[in-house]
Amino acid sequence: MKNLGNMLKQAQQMQTKMAEMQAKLEATEVEGQSGAGMVKVRLTGKGDLRRITIDPSLMAADEREVLEDLIVAAHADAKQKVEATMAEEMQKATAGMSLPAGLKLPF
Repeated sequence: MKNLGNMLKQAQQMQTKMAEMQAKLEATEVEGQSGAGMVKVRLTGKGDLRRITIDPSLMAADEREVLEDLIVAAHADAKQKVEATMAEEMQKATAGMSLPAGLKLPF
C-alpha cells in the first residue's frame, strides 16, 4: 500500500509540473528562418503563428514562388524548434520520476 501512496504522490507531482510546463510553453516564442534570415516566422510554444517577417526584396512579383517556399521552410524551422523545446521541457518535468518503459505522454 505504501508503494501506491508513492505512485499517487508522483502522479500529483507530475500533474503540477505538466501544468507549469504548459504555461511556460504558452509564454514561449521561437523563431524559425529561411533564406539567410530573409523570411522569419515566430511561433508560440504551442505552435500558434504569431508573426511573419519578410525582407522587402522578396516582394517582387517574379519572386512569389521563392517567397512561398521560404515561408514554408521558415515555418518548418520554427516548428522543429518548438518540438525541441517541448521535448526539453518534458524531460525537465519528468526528471527523477520513474515512468513505465515506452510511456508516451500526450505532448
